[in-house]
Amino acid sequence: MLEIKNLTVNYGAIGALHSISLEVKQGDIVTLIGSNGAGKTTTLRTVSGLLRPKSGEILYNGRNITGLPPHEIVRLGISHVPEGRMVFANLTVWENLKLGAYLQTDKQVIQKEMDYVYAVFPRLKEREKQMAGTLSGGEQQMLAIGRALMAKPKFLMLDEPSLGIAPLLVKTIFEKIVEVNKTHGITVLLVEQNANLALQVSRYGYVLETGRVTLQDVSEALRVNPQVRSAYLGG
Repeated sequence: MLEIKNLTVNYGAIGALHSISLEVKQGDIVTLIGSNGAGKTTTLRTVSGLLRPKSGEILYNGRNITGLPPHEIVRLGISHVPEGRMVFANLTVWENLKLGAYLQTDKQVIQKEMDYVYAVFPRLKEREKQMAGTLSGGEQQMLAIGRALMAKPKFLMLDEPSLGIAPLLVKTIFEKIVEVNKTHGITVLLVEQNANLALQVSRYGYVLETGRVTLQDVSEALRVNPQVRSAYLGG
């Protein structure tokens, strides 16, 4: 569904990604793991059209989307939940969700998507009139994912969904990611510092180190790989 070929991305004169290649098959959850600064967020931002690569290609369902503007990429069915959640703090939960459907003009379709998001995250329904800035970190993460789902994506990218969230809510959020993947067939590309959790829910994984793919395998094999265990899984 997504194929990245020899992607190189620079920030000014500094190389962030060095000719990386990876693929995500339809219906899969694929994870990118690696330490801070490895290039995980840069990869997602480049797929989203927020960064322009120096070279290489990004193919989505066989179509070259390299360098397309972000709104066109959303229109094609790719949604991105950014690191740090980026909810609009001074808007209500409902208003944040409605912004996720900005490409949709049919009110009935918008309401249907809203109902779907509330079914996935009932807590958002309870808080729909509350200002997003007053939610807990975990609730804001639910809102960020819900807002992305309002665009009716076929492909969902999540950047550090467990960051700064209480362990109990992390478990809930990861269960919901799996549910969205399984019951609605949404393909997921997941960037996650909690490598153990990411490898539990994904089918395939890539290890990024200083902008290069250094390892790739089915997630179960990566979980028992001594190199991965010592570097990312605490021994």
